[in-house]
Amino acid sequence: MKLAVIGDELAQDCRVVAETTAELGFDAVEIRSMEGTPPHLLTDDQLVRARAILDEHGLANAGFAPPAFKVALPETDDDLRAAANLLVDGCRRAALLGAPHVRIFSFYRDGDPDPVRAARVAARVLDGLRLPVPLVVENGTRTNTPTLRHVMTFLEALGRDDVGVLWDPGNSVFSGWDPVPFPGDYEVGRERIRHVHVKDPDGTRGYVRLGDGDLDWPVMLRRLADDGYTGFVSLETHWRQGRQLTAAERDDPWGEEFSRGAYVASVACMRRLRGWLDDLATAGAGS
Repeated sequence: MKLAVIGDELAQDCRVVAETTAELGFDAVEIRSMEGTPPHLLTDDQLVRARAILDEHGLANAGFAPPAFKVALPETDDDLRAAANLLVDGCRRAALLGAPHVRIFSFYRDGDPDPVRAARVAARVLDGLRLPVPLVVENGTRTNTPTLRHVMTFLEALGRDDVGVLWDPGNSVFSGWDPVPFPGDYEVGRERIRHVHVKDPDGTRGYVRLGDGDLDWPVMLRRLADDGYTGFVSLETHWRQGRQLTAAERDDPWGEEFSRGAYVASVACMRRLRGWLDDLATAGAGS
């Protein structure tokens, strides 16, 4: 299991992100926004520079997180083309970064989740596309897959074995669809998990310091280790000292305002997460 942090949960300055990530003993950075620029608008120069900075600090790229399929369900041919174009361009950017995957969603829902309908639309978007990096679908708070159960229904309807799962139990809690996503929800899809986002919700009210919310991360990390998970656990703090992220900031998590107050909060969470993995390693060595 490897430690990562989503860069804009620390700062918009990639060098600050890399220096802090390396100093705290993490392995990688997951790129979302930087330099005040949303991920899907980053230039090639910005991407190449970010990769060089990560390399300079001995860090890997843990993934690329554009807002692919983070829109209402496409209804027209133009909508489908727009979704495909954003995804293709996101994968091109991910390849420049050396990212292992691109994160996608399952489209915003209007009412109850409909993962089967979302999968059928996603299949139309993906049809014929040749993508240079694999995809992982996230269980997203306002999407058609708020829980891992929904994701597995989506993947079954999609009918593609090459798409993995990005598991974010915090989203399941915050969505209100599953206040206790472990172990039950985890068991449903654990074999398809390729990436994990780490944050700690306080019900549907907001996010708090890692370890102070609803999720027992030390227990979940132990289970991931016991199940042989070797991918990244990537901190997506979403907690800020002195303020809560707005709904708009959660929907579009990028830019200077999103990162305001993030550094101190994320460093505190990174230290906790690092400590939990160190405890796991110590326990494993003593067994």
